Amino acid sequence: MSEELFFPVIETERLLLKPLVAADSRNLLEICSDPETMRYWNTAPWTTTQDSLDFINESCESMRHQRALVLGVHLKSTGGLAGKCMLSSYHRESKRAEIGFALARPCWGKGYIGEAAEALIQYGFRSLGLRRIEAEIDPDNISSARALEKLGFSLEGVLRQRWEVNGVISDSALYGRLACGDPPGHPGNAVHVASA
Repeated sequence: MSEELFFPVIETERLLLKPLVAADSRNLLEICSDPETMRYWNTAPWTTTQDSLDFINESCESMRHQRALVLGVHLKSTGGLAGKCMLSSYHRESKRAEIGFALARPCWGKGYIGEAAEALIQYGFRSLGLRRIEAEIDPDNISSARALEKLGFSLEGVLRQRWEVNGVISDSALYGRLACGDPPGHPGNAVHVASA
């Protein structure tokens, strides 16, 4: 598979998704040092620019080795970095990957996650040949659950006490979306997350 496939620039109506570079490190730190943004991640909020530089370097390395696709989410209107989205845990033989995203708090509620994620999902299905995209979230993260459902993901199960971050133990809700969609009547079509 061509290395260029793991360094795309994807354009949507309002966003530009492209690989993160060192110049993004300060803005990325602002996003990922926010405890509210990082509340449901499996890592603590970042504290230094080195944290973001390390993430950018590790992301580029993973992309070079075709293990992940990590893109910055840039606003076309300002050019500013609004967040990150990724397809990680890429498994070529099984044609699957795991989606994740983080968005700066001032950008919440504007539909950017849905726009960026759907573009990334379509890229995964069409360009990388994925059959399945998975997501793992904290079941208490109702906003992400709703976003995933709007994106056509089905809740497939819960892994109890899967993570411990800063002494807090949490479960993981597992979601999946198939390139071909779930067949009518599939149990996954009927699962929805209750409102808080």
